[in-house]
Amino acid sequence: MQTFDLEAKGLRALNETLQAQAPQTNETAWEVVNPRGSHAIAVGLDAPLDVTVRGSTGYYCAGMNQQATVRIKGSAGPGVAENMMSGTVIVEGDASQYAGATGHGGLLVIKGNASSRCGISMKGIDIVVAGNVGHMSAFMAQKGNLVVCGDAGDALGDSIYEARLFVRGKVKSLGADCEEKEMRPEHLETLRDLLERAEVDARPEEFKRYGSARKLYNFDIDNAY
Repeated sequence: MQTFDLEAKGLRALNETLQAQAPQTNETAWEVVNPRGSHAIAVGLDAPLDVTVRGSTGYYCAGMNQQATVRIKGSAGPGVAENMMSGTVIVEGDASQYAGATGHGGLLVIKGNASSRCGISMKGIDIVVAGNVGHMSAFMAQKGNLVVCGDAGDALGDSIYEARLFVRGKVKSLGADCEEKEMRPEHLETLRDLLERAEVDARPEEFKRYGSARKLYNFDIDNAY
């Protein structure tokens, strides 16, 4: 394992080093020490690396991730795994606002709670939150799955498109055009797979599914006047 002291060498050197790793590299295991809440740690990775950050991070950790697995041994600031394409990001603590925003693919696991706007405008990413999520989570979510093992705040799934939301606890309120949906066998299977991959101990049968009522995203000329 390669150990990188962020305090001694700096953020630019860290990201340049990780981004320079070719997909066929033998140096796949990396440990980042002394992160001290720095922003934009391990962004733009595009190789099958395994990066462990020993501490909490600031804004946009693991943003634009492709292929890599990034483990945060602490909490994450706003925008963790923002615009993620593939790979896995695991937050051992809590995540701040808009975790997984605009993500196109991959798996984001938050072992604690997530703040407001978790999964905003998600476009194919899978997000599993072991705790609660804040208000406006999955706002304008287009594709992918958001799994909440705790409770959800106000306006869950506001203006949602075709993403699927699974919540085990209480939902304070649903946003515009979001409604409870039937939980069919294929949804239970999808949920079971996500919980297993996230290593979260929960039964799929304990969850409810929410999705789009499909009343808002069809243009109606009568609404233009």
